Amino acid sequence: MFSVPFESILMLGYALSLVVIALLLEWAARHVHRRSLKVSSAGFTYHPDRDIWSCPRNQHLFPVFSDSVKGTVTYRAPAAACNACPSKAACTDSDGGREIERNQLGELEYGVRRFHRAVSLTLVVLASLILVVALFRTGGFYPRLVLAGSLTLFCTLIQRLAGELSQNTQLPPT
Repeated sequence: MFSVPFESILMLGYALSLVVIALLLEWAARHVHRRSLKVSSAGFTYHPDRDIWSCPRNQHLFPVFSDSVKGTVTYRAPAAACNACPSKAACTDSDGGREIERNQLGELEYGVRRFHRAVSLTLVVLASLILVVALFRTGGFYPRLVLAGSLTLFCTLIQRLAGELSQNTQLPPT
């Protein structure tokens, strides 16, 4: 039998917990972003080929205003169609027609996404450094094999996160 030093187990456990936190942060950031996009357009369908939205009653919302500074496009349904609709009370209180604001990935969302990615990357790098220290401090073939395997997985994750972070070095065109 081989014995694994308790210090190595603690270091591996701590490194794994950092990576789990980083992955949870990535998941939460994606979830919040998807949810925020759905709230303002629940029940509506976007048709990118025609650049219009359709409501559940099959009325179309057409682009009426574009703000290139904020990266938004405002879509509005004809007021007459909305005012005659039996679902108006549940959809909008506006007499001018239902509006949806479509936000291209704006500066704020872009910055928040990069911030979350940078924090996740930092956590995985710290976890990897802990494993490197553990590799030097641990004796025995099998404990080192486990640490080296974990370090390899962490480095793969670092490469993926850093690649996605470096791909988005500039704001997307609006």
